[in-house]
Amino acid sequence: MTGAHPLDNPARAALLGPQAHLAERCGAVLRFAPGISPFVGLPDEPRQEDWTDLAKLIGAGAVAATAGVPATPPPGWQVQMNVDAVQLTGEPVAATPDADAIPLGPADVPEMLDLVARTRPGPFLPRTIELGGYLGIRQDGALVAMAGERLRPPGWAEISAVCTDPAFRGMGLATRLTLAVAAAITARGEQPFLHAASENVTALRLYASLGFRLRRPATFVVMHAPE
Repeated sequence: MTGAHPLDNPARAALLGPQAHLAERCGAVLRFAPGISPFVGLPDEPRQEDWTDLAKLIGAGAVAATAGVPATPPPGWQVQMNVDAVQLTGEPVAATPDADAIPLGPADVPEMLDLVARTRPGPFLPRTIELGGYLGIRQDGALVAMAGERLRPPGWAEISAVCTDPAFRGMGLATRLTLAVAAAITARGEQPFLHAASENVTALRLYASLGFRLRRPATFVVMHAPE
């Protein structure tokens, strides 16, 4: 089962709910299909058999990540990083569509991957776009900023991959795209939320100015399955 609130264990809630069509499962453990996202849906209190099933599901040496929930894998697993973060919700955000924010599709993936490689907003893989809701802003035909949706627990959608080419920062593009993605989310009757690293003061200041509010601390764990 997931936590009492869909955002307590958002990846699991998403994989059991609105994004079940993108899920693969072994026992009680779920993950996104390969190439979409490294996030996995472990039970709230995983048992040894859950870790065994996760290793079977992702394969020897493969990477798995928890989304906002702490995890202490058993011996044999290698923890690559623990990221202290915060989970923010945007119920009061004044979401606003943007005429310059254009939908991004499969043909845009090479440019999206290039932008992500230069800005490092978080994991973005060749099939991540299948999570949906990606918008971009172009200048002289080149993709210079983007944002989209990632996890979709019931009633919620996570704004993610907010990034801007360094040459175009300071122009408010991240703000515009964040609000545009939020507008698409609220138009569906869902609520926006997001995660940000605790040390990313610039992003936290931006999100606070838009009306996002702290819900809880969050931990992201990136780990490798036993070889």
